[in-house]
Amino acid sequence: MNIRLPSVIAVIAALSLGAAACGSDEETENAAAAPPEPVAQVDQLSGNDTAVTLDAGFVSALESLEVAPGPVGAATISKQGVASFPITGGNVTYYEPGTVSPFVQGELDHDGAGLSLTAGGKRVELTNFVIDPGASVLTGTVSVDGAVAAEDAPLFFLDGRTLNPLEVNESNGTAILEGTTVKLKAEAADLLNETFGIQDLEEGLVVGNAKITIDTAG
Repeated sequence: MNIRLPSVIAVIAALSLGAAACGSDEETENAAAAPPEPVAQVDQLSGNDTAVTLDAGFVSALESLEVAPGPVGAATISKQGVASFPITGGNVTYYEPGTVSPFVQGELDHDGAGLSLTAGGKRVELTNFVIDPGASVLTGTVSVDGAVAAEDAPLFFLDGRTLNPLEVNESNGTAILEGTTVKLKAEAADLLNETFGIQDLEEGLVVGNAKITIDTAG
């Protein structure tokens, strides 16, 4: 992971300004157009996990519909209602908010894990999650009773307006992005309604609050 400390950024900025003063107008314009240095960058993710604290309203809605959630593969759901999905690969770059849009970019893969929803003899599995923070969406594979119904399907909208600033813990080699609100996408709501023969799930239903922890060492 590349951590750019303020002092390093200041030195780079000073050098850039000095070079621009000696260069042409075109060089100055190119320097001005250069993207800012990222605060943090991991080119190859090897862990850790995405944990979603399930919203009480979402859990209540599932209970009223007699839909039972469960973990798939390496995923877990704690007694406190936190669903965790191990990160298996991808990359992420984080910029100072306001300097670049989107300020979180990359891809976070969660192969072989997911969430199951069971009701009325039907079992839907949402697996192989891929988070695209730049597009604010989580996609995945949808299976119904063991048969793949859709791949790379838009499942959840990731509302980053509630995201907290990046937390970097150099002592244990992790970085945390916490606070994103996870909401049901229209495509997922329609599929689940059709599968379970209901009309209750709607686009925008808050599923929970996400906390993404990534390993930065190695």
